[in-house]
Amino acid sequence: MKPVVIDNFIDQNSFQLLKNDMFGSEFCWNYNEAIDYENEEGERFQFTHNFYSNVGPCSTYYGRLSGILSALRPKEIFRIKANLLTKTSEIVKNSFHIDIDALDILPWKTGILYMNTNDGYTEFEDETIVESVANRFVIFPANMKHRGTSCTDKKIRVAINFNYLT
Repeated sequence: MKPVVIDNFIDQNSFQLLKNDMFGSEFCWNYNEAIDYENEEGERFQFTHNFYSNVGPCSTYYGRLSGILSALRPKEIFRIKANLLTKTSEIVKNSFHIDIDALDILPWKTGILYMNTNDGYTEFEDETIVESVANRFVIFPANMKHRGTSCTDKKIRVAINFNYLT
């Protein structure tokens, strides 16, 4: 199955409000020494913000996702997490991974909403590439391996990952 790409996923006003929050000085980003779940060497790191964990909302900004959740209509949410990667001099590809394990039996999905346009991208094991374009959403089965990259043309690359049951 190929990933499904939807441009202009939510209305521009809702998207801009969310982006203003996430790129603002009051938004809380947490430092993580690793990007993927595998052991990593070197100077790779990222910043994350958890909107929702498997126990419920965990961010005061969770309400900003209502338009996205209305479009997705999830039966259950496992996690919603934003990732922020900083600019690198060359594109750095992260490791292929899945966001959640042991979900083959149920129709779990992963979705990624790109918050800014840059030269970074998401790559899938079949070599499909989805470019980072602001307000683009890509949906794929949660057990489909994928990886993100850094960017070289903007200070940051920001995306929100949704793991949910349909």
